[in-house]
Parts: sequence; structure tokens; C-alpha cells
Amino acid sequence: MKVGIDARMFGPSAGGGGLGRYVEQFVTRLPDVDKQNHYVLFTKTNVESSLEQVRADIHWYTFKEQLFLGRLIDKQNLDLVHFPHWNVPIFLKTPFVVTIHDLILLEQPKSAVATTRNPLFYTIKYWAYKLALWNAITRSKRIITVSEYTKQAILKYFPKIDAEKITVIYEGLTDLGIRSGHGDRAGIKPALTIPYLLSVGNSYPHKNLPRLIQAFEQIAPLFPDLRLVVAGRKDVFFDRLDQLIHASPFAHRIDHTPNPTDHDLASLYTNASLFVFPSLSEGFGLPPLEAMQFQVPVVSSNATCLPEILGDAAVYFNPESVDAMARAITDLLNNPGKQAELRKKGLEQIKRYDWNTMTRQIVSLYTHCVNE
Repeated sequence: MKVGIDARMFGPSAGGGGLGRYVEQFVTRLPDVDKQNHYVLFTKTNVESSLEQVRADIHWYTFKEQLFLGRLIDKQNLDLVHFPHWNVPIFLKTPFVVTIHDLILLEQPKSAVATTRNPLFYTIKYWAYKLALWNAITRSKRIITVSEYTKQAILKYFPKIDAEKITVIYEGLTDLGIRSGHGDRAGIKPALTIPYLLSVGNSYPHKNLPRLIQAFEQIAPLFPDLRLVVAGRKDVFFDRLDQLIHASPFAHRIDHTPNPTDHDLASLYTNASLFVFPSLSEGFGLPPLEAMQFQVPVVSSNATCLPEILGDAAVYFNPESVDAMARAITDLLNNPGKQAELRKKGLEQIKRYDWNTMTRQIVSLYTHCVNE
């Protein structure tokens, strides 16, 4: 079996964020999990891997991707190709499997146009997205989703799709410098030694960070030593949030950290008082699981997949209510017993998510598709 993998988003620092993490962890584990089949990686630059690589210096979400990537892939005479995202070339002839992480741009359409660029340009791109998504979902041999929630969302927006075509395969949890599942923090220097709330992720509109700033403004007078740390990829949305933070009366107690490395994240998770995840929509939600790995109590939005992924190891709030968010954070800060309970439950919850298990399940799906 000869299988191609679109690995252009390899690594979170390549611009793919969580998608980059997904590709990186899968590709890294593949040679050990499957020694029988032949794999071809399509990469923008060479990545550290023993697998064959084909240069595909074509950026994602571009017309060039649609025009030329399919031809490049078809030349390799593959049995199957796996796209880790919905951006499948429309003219591709090779059979393919696609991972759909979320349908945020359908559920939160304002995320598609929340930019400083021409609204007409982004309206065109939004409809191009809908066409590409339709192509990926209808033409794929199999669809992988990273949560049951996303599977059900696909069936809602694409009711003609057979549910048997969709397989839920959970993501794994990356060891950011500690012995995963045990919370061993030896050798990691904490970013701060004073009490602080932590939120990690990009600053896209659906991440709901402006409401987090407002919630912090409510609780800050109650906890004079408490700070808020927000860390994420630096882009136009990061800069917009930065302006909002500077306008806050508590700006001197809010730290905005751009482009954190894995080492930076480990330092930030260490000693955080609470981890707050206010997102309006997620397909999986890795950051709160990373926080649990460091035994940080989690306060999370109750939206979309998050109760499914985090289980009873988090305290939940309505993400559309600043008051509800502030109240959940305040209540947990004032309840050391509940914090201890969440730390314990968090270490149990993260045992459900393993990159090796994910990789084996995906390889099994490849085999089923090719044999079929």
C-alpha cells in the first residue's frame, strides 16, 4: 500500500497551529507504528522524518493549491492520500481520506470575514471554503473527525452523508517536557511565581478572548495579586486583542505572550492558578488537556465538543455570558478543595488521548479503504 500525506502544515510553528501539531505528531509516530506500507509526505520544506518526501511548496487556502497540488499528488501513483484538513484540491484524481477537525466557519461565519482586508475578498474566500469543504466531504472515501461533536455537525450540515463514512478518532496529548500523565514538573522553570490565570490558543474571534478580558476586569478587584496571561500566535487577530488589552483599566496586570514555543508553554502551565478556555466553538480542544497534564485546574466553556473531551475534569460556564465566566473563575479560585479534585480528575481524563493510539487507528482506516 502506497499512501500520501499532505504534511505541508507540519509543526505548530509552521503556521498551522493545532493542525500543525496534529500532522507533526502523526507523521513522527508513523514509521514506528507501520513498517509494512510505503508513505510519501508532501512538504513545503524538508521535515525530520525517515519517510519519503516530495517538495510541495504550495501554501494552503490558495488558488495555487487548488490548481497545482492535485497534479503533483496524482503523479505519485498512490493508492490513497490523506488530507489532515478540508482543503482538498477539487481536481484531484487520487482516492483520499480527509480529517475534518471542526466546522467553525459554518457555525461561526463571522470568523471568515473578521479581518482588516476587503470584505468582498473574504466573502469570495468564504464561498470558496464552502465549495472546498463540500468537495472534501462528498468525494472522500472516508472522513475522520476528532470528536463525536464534529461528526454530528457534519451530519447536520450535510444530511445526505452516510454516518458510516465518518470515523471518530481522538487526537493525542503532547508531552511538553514533563512525564505525561504524572505531572512531574522537575526541571521546568515557571514563567511567573505570583498567582495568574492562563489562556492558550490563537486569537480568532471564536476563541472569545474579549469576553475573557471583560471577565478578568470583573474579578481583578477581588484578587489584587492575580494576573491574566494570554498566549497565542501573533497575527492580525493577536494585534487586535493587544489593542483591547491596552485599553483595559487592568492592562498592567495582563500579559500577552506571542508565539510561545513548547518550552514557553511548559513554563506557562507550570504554576498557573487556573486555566481558562472561553471558546465559542472547538473541534477538539488541546490546550485545556495540556493544562490538565500540568495539574492546572480547568475552567472551560460548555460549548460544542468541550464537555465531551474534558468530561468531569473541568468546571463549565456559558461562554456568551461574561458574568457566568467571571463567576465560575471566582468560585473555583475560592475553592481549594474543588481545585484538588480537578487536578486528580484531569490526570485521569488525559489518559484517554494518545498519539500512538490515534496513529494505529488511522493506519487501520487506510487499510480498510484500500482493501475496499
